[in-house]
Order: sequence, then structure tokens, then C-alpha cells
Amino acid sequence: MEDNQILELEEQKSGLGKVEISPEVIEVIAGIAAQEVEGIATLRGSFATDVAERLGRKNHGKGVKVDLDESGIIVDVSVVIVYGASVPEVANLVQMNIKQTLLTMTAIQIEAINVHVVGVQFESTESANDE
Repeated sequence: MEDNQILELEEQKSGLGKVEISPEVIEVIAGIAAQEVEGIATLRGSFATDVAERLGRKNHGKGVKVDLDESGIIVDVSVVIVYGASVPEVANLVQMNIKQTLLTMTAIQIEAINVHVVGVQFESTESANDE
């Protein structure tokens, strides 16, 4: 994907001009929508995003990749789920929430939303030791 790709929305009847959306905006919206789903512990980003986050820079698009091609828009989300959650159920909820949120906020139809479960987060052992 080229860095300068911009998604142009269909022109509205207002005649005021055009609206363009950067793929990074779609990544942020999809990332926040994925984190809203119960059963998601965190999104998994690259090493660079993890370092930046430790330095205090919050990246809401972490773990989300957007591809714009001829067939449409494809969103890939890498998630870590909470131990005990149903993987197929949580992944389906992530797909539905991202689709609905992007449709509501941008009126963009998504070709595919691929959820990659890359880890499982267990409860912290500190709370178990306190008991």
C-alpha cells in the first residue's frame, strides 16, 4: 500500500466539495472498535509501535492494517483475547463491530475484515496470590 493513498467518498448532493479519508483514519476507527469488544485483551502491533507506546505515544491504530486494492478495502486486525473467551464468538463480534462502526462513521463498505488471534492473556497471578 502506498503511503499517499487517500480514500475518496462518493460526492454528496450538497455540492460543497469532496471528502477524502486517509487509511490511517480507518485504522484508528477499526482499532478502537475492536478494543470495545468484550473478550479482547489488547491489539498486537509491531515492535516499533510497542516501543513508541512505552515512550508515552498512544497509537489507536496499533494491530490494524488497511489495504486498498481493486476489490475493495480489506482490514486485518491482530488481537490478543482474554483466556476463557470463545475465540469464534469474539472474532465474529470484532468483525461486526468494526463493520458497523466504519459504516456509521465513514459510510464506507468493507470488502473483508480478517481477525488474527495472535495470543491469549491470562489473569494476572498477583490477584490470585492476594487471596
